[in-house]
Amino acid sequence: MKRIESFILSESSHPLIFWVMVLIRGIFNYSLPLMDKTEARYAEIARIMLETQNWIVLHVDYDIPFWAKPPLSSWASALSISIFGDHEFFIRLPYLLLAVVIGLFLSRYKKGTSRYLPGIFLLCLPEFYLHSGVVSTDMFLSFSIALMMLSFWEALKEESKPFWGYLFFIGLGLGLLAKGPIVAILSLPPIAIWCVISKNVKKAFKTAPWVLGVILSLTISLPWYYLVELRSPGFINYFIVGEHFERFFNSEWQGDKYGFAKQQPFGIIWIFFIVFILPWSILLIRLINKKWSIIKKDSWALFLLVWMLWTPFFFTTSKSLIHPYILPSMIPLALFINYFWETVKNKRIYLYCGLGIPLTLLIVLLSGVAKPIYINNTDKYILKNINPKVPIYSLDQKSYSSQFYTNGLIKIIDQKKLENLITKGSKFYIRITNNRWKNLSPGLRSGLELVNKNKKVGVYQL
Repeated sequence: MKRIESFILSESSHPLIFWVMVLIRGIFNYSLPLMDKTEARYAEIARIMLETQNWIVLHVDYDIPFWAKPPLSSWASALSISIFGDHEFFIRLPYLLLAVVIGLFLSRYKKGTSRYLPGIFLLCLPEFYLHSGVVSTDMFLSFSIALMMLSFWEALKEESKPFWGYLFFIGLGLGLLAKGPIVAILSLPPIAIWCVISKNVKKAFKTAPWVLGVILSLTISLPWYYLVELRSPGFINYFIVGEHFERFFNSEWQGDKYGFAKQQPFGIIWIFFIVFILPWSILLIRLINKKWSIIKKDSWALFLLVWMLWTPFFFTTSKSLIHPYILPSMIPLALFINYFWETVKNKRIYLYCGLGIPLTLLIVLLSGVAKPIYINNTDKYILKNINPKVPIYSLDQKSYSSQFYTNGLIKIIDQKKLENLITKGSKFYIRITNNRWKNLSPGLRSGLELVNKNKKVGVYQL
């Protein structure tokens, strides 16, 4: 046991620990199916993008534009599919690579000789580790915010290279393509707060290459916004007003085209923040409590703390949110822990817990115990043996995973048209959820069971 402890705590083991965690995340990315609704939806958007070669207007189906998010993550997944194929691992590959890039870049802020330790802390955060293999927009948003924040910090240093100022505006432009104006809301206010507290307002204004920087940001992002509004009128109003104001500040908003307003209790974001970073939330609270006198005088520690806490503070009053909204706080949290790590007691407990979570989940995955859980959140397994030459339908509505795993061949059908197919003796597949199966008329249910016996129809229930 002592050998294991000394190995984990020794700096020579850090490269191995880092890459083993990346490998484990890669195993998850390879093994798990695309989950409904969010992950399968973004995977399907990328698949349709590549198939139709429409890289401007995103679509959740061939005739339904997707106005809820910008295209950066979809571009990444579609590009990966075009190079490697449409296996789940390759659809998720850009997110894993981005996590690795971020983790390695944080070595710039190492303390001592261990360049991998900041990246290990980052991967030990459950929220970040989860999104290292989830097809969504949140990882690219977090990267863009981190690029802005860290470039700003570097630009303020004495004898700083000019490119840091431009990297700040590149991060802003990428953020506008990753998730929209929210990138400015989650980055500029904490910078302003820190500048006021640390009395760096004048220096920040003088350092930033405002004219060329703004032009750079707009050059990166504005062409896409212009083209998508041109080709799909109404996007700007829905995306800016609906997704950035109504969604967060109006829990009764009925205009969501692709989901629903998430009814959450007031302040739930702080519960997400505490729970999804365990056990490190315990250490964070202890560090803030014990090191406060140091933090408020230390510009770097204060910068990280303001950056980290701004996101949950901003979403405190919002009732329409989900746990991935805390993801932008993970990078400053990892750096904050790294900064004070040498003073932490019981290091082994935090590292054991942090490293033990992915290892435990890997054992659960390999044992097959969790398979019933994710089987119920995807259509992959019921669709894997179908004949693509036979028409496939879904009664009343279809899932995003059924769209993806049939390459868009599945079509929605109502009960009347289903009856006509049975009457004609057509051969087809039909996807029916258990609730809809129970609500079918006895005659239609009997008809399906009869033709299923004659192998003219395959009935797949969920």
